[in-house]
Amino acid sequence: MSGMMLFAEIAGTRVAIPAAEVRSVILADNLVPVPHAPPHVAGLTTVRSQALTVIDCRVSLGEPAAAAGSERWAAVVARDSHLYALLVDRVDDVRAASTEIRPVPIGYGAAWQRAGRGLLGGEDDRPALVIDAAALIDGPAPPAA
Repeated sequence: MSGMMLFAEIAGTRVAIPAAEVRSVILADNLVPVPHAPPHVAGLTTVRSQALTVIDCRVSLGEPAAAAGSERWAAVVARDSHLYALLVDRVDDVRAASTEIRPVPIGYGAAWQRAGRGLLGGEDDRPALVIDAAALIDGPAPPAA
């Protein structure tokens, strides 16, 4: 997988989302809670009169939610004609991926492996986990029986 990537950070882990999948990047504020929604659904917001379901990527990956009041950025993606805002802790840059994707190492943990398409070696020697937006939207895997 090559091409342009949006580099960001989730729970201290550098991630990459294929830029072709990202419609925009927004500052996610004014979230409206959704009663009885799964924990990884942070709420709803609007962009240009369109409703977006806001996904807390930290919670979707089994990590604790970010502290209340912290500035949250989101990558807007589409899935099955619905728009989703994927909350990230920080947005770094959009640039070309200069290395080929490798398999996700075991050390990332089960939730990160489930959501990871592979690993890019960063241009600055910092690896980035290429994220599968659909896996984040689906939320955490159910606990094993």
